[in-house]
Amino acid sequence: MPQYLYLHGFASSPRSAKAQAMKTRLANLGIPLIIPDLNQGDFARLTLSRQIQQVSALILSQNEPTVLIGSSLGGLTAAWVAQQPAITERIEKLVLLAPAFNFLKQWLPRIGPEQLETWRTEGILPVYHYTEQRQIPLHYEFITDAQGYQDDRLTAPIPTLILHGTQDETISIEASRAYAVPRPWVRLVELPSDHALVDVEADIWRHTRDFLGLGISKE
Repeated sequence: MPQYLYLHGFASSPRSAKAQAMKTRLANLGIPLIIPDLNQGDFARLTLSRQIQQVSALILSQNEPTVLIGSSLGGLTAAWVAQQPAITERIEKLVLLAPAFNFLKQWLPRIGPEQLETWRTEGILPVYHYTEQRQIPLHYEFITDAQGYQDDRLTAPIPTLILHGTQDETISIEASRAYAVPRPWVRLVELPSDHALVDVEADIWRHTRDFLGLGISKE
């Protein structure tokens, strides 16, 4: 049986509602879900590269194939982990929840040019961490690192299910639509929800369960 990994989103944690809901659903089928803490006790030094390295090492530490589930920035991380040459053949399937494709072009304009310049010159920007419920300074390396990753280089033909809300104002569904069109191995399901997707948890599970070929869970 493959191992199941869930990658939480930006400024979140393994305690996120979606992560815990997925863990409960899989547990009802006797399937453990591993949810690594991508903050690594140092959110201030978070980068996409660090997340990719952390998850890649976890996958390489065992021999079973992996089903990788990721939310938002965790979804983008999952796609990049699967792209790593040493990892690709180990990934059985990907399930991406509102993945943060093209996220710098969507996120940086909301910060604004003045605040972005302050971040660049001062080196840190206070960011609200949803699990910690407080502002934590995030280093500018988060931006410079992310600039090195271009979505058009994600070409590993791994069966992928994307679930994305049509009312998402954080990561536009257009990003997932653009990602899916040239990749025949990607199936995009559009849901009537926002970025959090909390009101469509049952739909997320139904589509995920069917895509992964799992049995019916105990309700």
